[in-house]
Amino acid sequence: MRAFACTVCGRLVPFEAVRCLHCGAELGFEPGRRSIVGMRPDPAGGGLVAVVPEDPDPRYRRCAGFAQVGCNWLVERAGELCRSCRLTRTRPADDDAEGVEQWAGVEAAKRRLVFQLLELGIPIREGEHGLRFDLLSSAHEHVVTGHADGLVTLDLAEEDDAHREALRERLSEPYRTVLGHLRHEVGHHLWDVLVRDGPAELLEGSRERFGDEREDYGEALDRHYRDGAPDDWPERHVSAYATMHPAEDWAETFAHYLHVWDTLQTAEAFRVGVAGPLDVHEAVPLDAGTIRAPRLGALGEALEQWLPLTYALNALNRSMGSPDLYPFVLAPAVMEKLVFVDRAVLASSVHAGG
Repeated sequence: MRAFACTVCGRLVPFEAVRCLHCGAELGFEPGRRSIVGMRPDPAGGGLVAVVPEDPDPRYRRCAGFAQVGCNWLVERAGELCRSCRLTRTRPADDDAEGVEQWAGVEAAKRRLVFQLLELGIPIREGEHGLRFDLLSSAHEHVVTGHADGLVTLDLAEEDDAHREALRERLSEPYRTVLGHLRHEVGHHLWDVLVRDGPAELLEGSRERFGDEREDYGEALDRHYRDGAPDDWPERHVSAYATMHPAEDWAETFAHYLHVWDTLQTAEAFRVGVAGPLDVHEAVPLDAGTIRAPRLGALGEALEQWLPLTYALNALNRSMGSPDLYPFVLAPAVMEKLVFVDRAVLASSVHAGG
């Protein structure tokens, strides 16, 4: 994530900002420029409009989702939904107060995901077979989080910390967040976009590294929950769940790719540096200097920064009596898979002319 500043007073503001806490200016996020901009009353009436120095035409207004879920993204015409909100196909009824509150939290995580896809230049297909979301409450019906043909279904109960933590412990997962779920499920859809519909060598490379996605999913699911992951799974997979089926291995690895990319981009934006611990002599130097955001096609270089950064983050968390912030170990085979994901993103990136 980038660092953002109020365009009125220059103070730091978060990605989710709708108002500057320092000067009180109204703010919105303009997805075309991927920047926070100030807003003012429209001289012609009709609410607030964005103040964009490079574009004197005051056409950007708040997304219609602002009133429903606090969305701070901007649109060109009043009453429209932004690029993120319009991907939601199904959401709780207005009279479901708990569901609407959970929906707002999930939409906030989804906006971070969509921002990152825009940053990476990954095509976001919309429509019948494009990316859509059903955000459903298991308080009213049985909901299974998953993906099918571009449709991501998410149980809004995942927004509840206690519910999510209970599931994480029951399933022996090291990490479970709403954003992580979204990244994983969207990863399934993006296999179709990046690999299946990409250059033939990517499909061959995917099967070589992750396995054949045509393997029977039902049989793989039964086997996984009957026998569990093999003892040596950390040598080849980013998580135990990734061992279940080649499609899950891709989705878990793709989600991890987004974790790494986003965190390193944030570290650069806040000028974080890691020079390694004092008075410790390691066989492998920890000196990473100032963190730099990844570049498409050069994830191997980024991973050289990632490892020392995660050592430091875990040490800081332990100092606060908390578990490791990054409870993963990346084996060489896993890093090779992450680099392959980066190649696939580069091949389809709109920034690369794909």
